[in-house]
Amino acid sequence: MNRRLIFAVLVSALALAASGCHKKRVQAHRPPPPPPARQGSGTYSARNPGSAPSLGQPRPAPLPPNLQEKPSLVETGLASWYGPPYAGRRGADGTVYDQNAMTAAHLTLPLGSMARVTNLTTNQSAIVKITDRGPFVRGRIIDLSLAAAKATGLYRMGVAKVRVEAWAPQQSTSPAAIPGGRWCVQVGAFQNEKDALKLKSQLMRRYTTAKVIEFPGPTGHWVRINPARPDKANATEVAEGIRVSGAEPYLVRTD
Repeated sequence: MNRRLIFAVLVSALALAASGCHKKRVQAHRPPPPPPARQGSGTYSARNPGSAPSLGQPRPAPLPPNLQEKPSLVETGLASWYGPPYAGRRGADGTVYDQNAMTAAHLTLPLGSMARVTNLTTNQSAIVKITDRGPFVRGRIIDLSLAAAKATGLYRMGVAKVRVEAWAPQQSTSPAAIPGGRWCVQVGAFQNEKDALKLKSQLMRRYTTAKVIEFPGPTGHWVRINPARPDKANATEVAEGIRVSGAEPYLVRTD
């Protein structure tokens, strides 16, 4: 009995020892902290924002060879983008709007102008061609196509502050090509067509020498006044004299 008891004890001890060999302590992997950034290393930080472009910051979109000279116009303001509701419609330049092309709408730049648009939040930029008019929202200076919005990081933001550097169309040789041109005043948008027609009638009696038209758009009905003298100064005077409740007058270049 004693031998059996001793043998059983030995077997149990060996089994416990064997099972203990398979149990290892589980330790969490803790990677070493990154080395502190040295001053002047180019790493971006809130204390050294000027160093951001040297590491990871987007570079400005390269200009085509024909745009290397100083831009004709530089402005800063809010940008937005437009897509599906306008897809397939003809723009102000007569071409069909393609939301996947690098284009944009601007109220006053000559049609066919090229512009580099830089998102001042992301520093992403893109080269676009002005093919349409807009945006007809107070405070905004340019409407990007869907493709241009994605290229500049504006797509998810919706609206962002941008810098626009613009070059007049190649065929234009006049140094005053951007401030010159033909201008009109556009008023709207009216959700009710009757309101637009009523305003059209009033403006036709008021501006007898001007051509006044009414037309529908994706955002409502619009009334446009084409002054007999379509220079910017005359169009500005017309716009400043229009007071319509619930509608905004916009100064728009037609060429």
